[in-house]
Amino acid sequence: MPFIFPALNNADAGDGRQRVPITVLTGFLGSGKTTLLNRLLRQPDMHGTAVVINEFGAIGLDHDLVDHTNEHMVLLANGCICCTVRGDLVEAFERLAQSPEAQRRELRHVVVETTGLADPAPILHTLMGDPRLARHWRLAGVACTIDAFNAMATLGQHREAVKQAAVADRLLLTKTDLVRAEARAPVLARLRAINPLADVSEGPAAALASLLALLDHAPTTQAPVPQGEGRSYFFPVAAPASGTASQHDDHIRSHVIVRDTPLSREGVMAWLDMVSAMRGDDLLRVKGIVHLADDPEHPMVIHGVQHLFHPPETLARWPSEDRRTRIVFITRNIAAEDIEATLSVFERRRQRSAHPAPPV
Repeated sequence: MPFIFPALNNADAGDGRQRVPITVLTGFLGSGKTTLLNRLLRQPDMHGTAVVINEFGAIGLDHDLVDHTNEHMVLLANGCICCTVRGDLVEAFERLAQSPEAQRRELRHVVVETTGLADPAPILHTLMGDPRLARHWRLAGVACTIDAFNAMATLGQHREAVKQAAVADRLLLTKTDLVRAEARAPVLARLRAINPLADVSEGPAAALASLLALLDHAPTTQAPVPQGEGRSYFFPVAAPASGTASQHDDHIRSHVIVRDTPLSREGVMAWLDMVSAMRGDDLLRVKGIVHLADDPEHPMVIHGVQHLFHPPETLARWPSEDRRTRIVFITRNIAAEDIEATLSVFERRRQRSAHPAPPV
């Protein structure tokens, strides 16, 4: 049976309001969704935009790595929207519809950033076909980030990545600075074979422009936002509790390393180098915020995909009161205890260097 979305009008069936458009931002692990979302939120005309972030893992981290233009954010943790929290997604939008901003018709758009492992088809089915959402919301389109450096391997190994590209209205090729223009031709050909109708952009500026165009594709007639109140709205949603390890299928797992004690900068970098060298092919995604012993007021942010790690960034301040080190690993066929054991080796080395044994 073909997968058919129901056709819906733009106008609210009840009070004549136009339904608020939703843009889904998808893309495989490490393809640059959060980076692009940060750039989007820095644009001057993003007032009236709400953001929903879904994370794969028991401890949410992306919401700490996204620019906070306001004090609120929707965080749906503990699994992919497609697997475990679709009910939470519906509840979040129902609550969002009752928010003061929505009631005053100041809410102009919603961006949903999915986890990198999400199959987007059930998400789109929920957003387009759930009767609880149809009154206030409509799907504007789907943007999918594609990591130019890892695209061929990712599309060849992960069916979720192919599904994400296949349903997108716009394909946003990221990390183009790491791949020569002529070397991107096979990636573009593969994307065209998967989705010949999607608009394809290359590079950060083009990706941002394409995403902005998607957001502006269907303007609404809601009330203007008063002067001086141009901002994005974020709406908090509680997530159910679970353990630290999450599982998407029999091979892909999420594990969070948490440390209360500050870590050595040199030790963390050496540890990541070792893990990447030993198991890089199976490190689907690594991201973290690290409390450094030599600079406790400025956390270090790390991002990695397989063997490729970006240069670490230092934040001007902690994004929240939580100052623990939190590093999320999404891996294939790597046991959580093995990751913990490797970090423990470097922690013991630091302890021995800080407290050398007395001379005999």
